[in-house]
Amino acid sequence: MTFVYTMSRKFLTCISKCNTVAPVNRLSTARRAQILSLMAEGVSLRAITRLTGTGKNTLARLLMDCGVACARYHNQAVRNLHVRRLQCDEIWSFVGAKAKNTTPAKRAEGWGDTWTWTAIDADTKLCISYFVGGRDAGWAKAFMEDCASRIRGRVQVTTDGHRAYLESVEGAFGMDCDYAQLQKIYGVPSEEEARRYSPARCIGTDMKVVCGDPDPKHISTSYVERQNLSMRMGMRRFTRLTNGFSKKIDNHIAAVAIYFMHYNFCRVHQTLRVTPAMEAGIADHIWSIEEMVGLLTTETKEVAA
Repeated sequence: MTFVYTMSRKFLTCISKCNTVAPVNRLSTARRAQILSLMAEGVSLRAITRLTGTGKNTLARLLMDCGVACARYHNQAVRNLHVRRLQCDEIWSFVGAKAKNTTPAKRAEGWGDTWTWTAIDADTKLCISYFVGGRDAGWAKAFMEDCASRIRGRVQVTTDGHRAYLESVEGAFGMDCDYAQLQKIYGVPSEEEARRYSPARCIGTDMKVVCGDPDPKHISTSYVERQNLSMRMGMRRFTRLTNGFSKKIDNHIAAVAIYFMHYNFCRVHQTLRVTPAMEAGIADHIWSIEEMVGLLTTETKEVAA
């Protein structure tokens, strides 16, 4: 199975069959760390080329290799978690062109609308699972099953009103969860809002208990929506109304994997004053970018063996 197929069709957090990692031997560890730091902060490949003088093809290969290494480590390390409150959401982006402007041939290559599903622990702020794909029930089912496989014990789950979650949550967690949906209610946009690029104003919410006995005080998607905002503002590929969108689906997926590895293990959360991984008990220190580069070295040795 090739790298492209694995990255395009599988969970970022469930990569287990990739076997085509190619080491970037021409770059020193310090240069790799510099480049990876820029990638983690969402800087585009063309901008990194201008800043570092590294060739674009070299950057693209490093992006892919690091994406696989980060996804594999997340898949192995982020497991057996005690989570009390899980918030799930999905964020839209596109690859190559929006769906309405994509030809069938390009759609087969991964172009079109792309959704990134995210699940965050409301207490530790740890991203439990992330997934890039479509938005229908099949994708929701696979995403929620991955979340359930990483959590032990009973959990309270909150999602938005997307119908695909209804059967997916029950199928993944069974009766071992308290599940509620929080649906936002939007008003009719004003003439000014219709003219400029902005969503309609939220005028209220509708809370719906689906199963179990969720605590009403903790039925919220605020943390996961704030995380999605960080992705939108911090990753050039997600920024609206720009030409910085991803041109290849595999580059898009690898960039998301690097972002969440950096978010979970390297980036100190302002309210926690430690990283989410430390708060969740799966790390005992703040990771450096050099340690992330070390994952690439480990990945290369495993493939060579």
